[in-house]
This record gives sequence, structure tokens and C-alpha cells, in this order.
Amino acid sequence: MKNDIHPKYVTCQVHCGCGSTFTTRATLPELRVEICAACHPFYTGTQKFVDTAGRVEKFRRRYDKAAGKAKN
Repeated sequence: MKNDIHPKYVTCQVHCGCGSTFTTRATLPELRVEICAACHPFYTGTQKFVDTAGRVEKFRRRYDKAAGKAKN
């Protein structure tokens, strides 16, 4: 391996949108994430909609149009 071409691997503090924080190792000293294992529906077993910029409504409008065409 070549010397001095790899990024530094440091201790990283991760902050989630739900308020949870944990420590890991990464190339950045701090990370901010929207969803972590403490609030992700797959791990918690609860249904939670995380709507960013109306994506859910946009999907529903598109799905309704596609379902209307399929019925005809």
C-alpha cells in the first residue's frame, strides 16, 4: 500500500434526528443522520412515516394515476 493516501480513521460521534447519539469510527469526526437503529421502523416494529418534501403524497398521486389506467 502507498503511504499517506488513506484518510484518517477517527472516533466519530453520530447524532440522529430523533435525538439519539452514539459513538463509532469513521473518517469524519461527526455525522448527522435522519434515521438510526433507535428510530427506524424495521428495528422498532412501529410504523412511522418520514415525509421529506411531500414524497409520500407524490407517490400516492402517481400510484392513483397508474391504478386508474390499469382499471380501464
